[in-house]
Amino acid sequence: MSLLKVENLCKSYRESTGKLEVLKGINLAVESGEMIAITGESGSGKSTLLHLLGMLDSADSGEIFYFEKLKKATDKDINEFRNKTIGFVFQFHYLLEDFTAEENIAMPMFLATHNFGKSLKEARNLLHSFDLYGRREHYPNQLSGGEQQRVAVARALINKPEIVFADEPTGNLDAKHSDELIGLLVDLNKQNNQTFVMVTHNLEIADKMHRKFHLEYGVIIK
Repeated sequence: MSLLKVENLCKSYRESTGKLEVLKGINLAVESGEMIAITGESGSGKSTLLHLLGMLDSADSGEIFYFEKLKKATDKDINEFRNKTIGFVFQFHYLLEDFTAEENIAMPMFLATHNFGKSLKEARNLLHSFDLYGRREHYPNQLSGGEQQRVAVARALINKPEIVFADEPTGNLDAKHSDELIGLLVDLNKQNNQTFVMVTHNLEIADKMHRKFHLEYGVIIK
């Protein structure tokens, strides 16, 4: 049974000149514990696909299944499902500037449980794991780019999601911090069997994943 299965997913946008077809019948299956890379040229629809898989947007047609259950972004309980099942890491870390590192990490669990003490404790456990405990009371503007992105990864993991979607997670990092972050994700996969689907333009990063797919002209090429 696949963790995630996509059948004939299509997405288009209306423009002044007509309809722009971005995704044209995507088919994809992701198993638990896999690391998947999706590559493609800029504007090929990689981020659009990730947003659809993560229930942040709705497709024009096609179906998305999690553990063989059909899921739609318009489902009544989709916010709860997304918060508990899915983690997100974006190119821009989107940390809350008025919150410390530990508060940023704790926020998704607090939203799910309304227990701030428990959420903060789990955030501190993750800070230890990510070698960031000494920076726990620092605000985002006091952290380096690599530290900010590690905080973003910890935030994505705090609810122990079944799957993490990463959209160009190293896009704003230098080579050293990029290698460190990818190494961290690979270690998390090995240690915790964490599932990752990553969009990247970096073919060296894609080669480190279990499987890679190329998105071109709206379709996926293995």
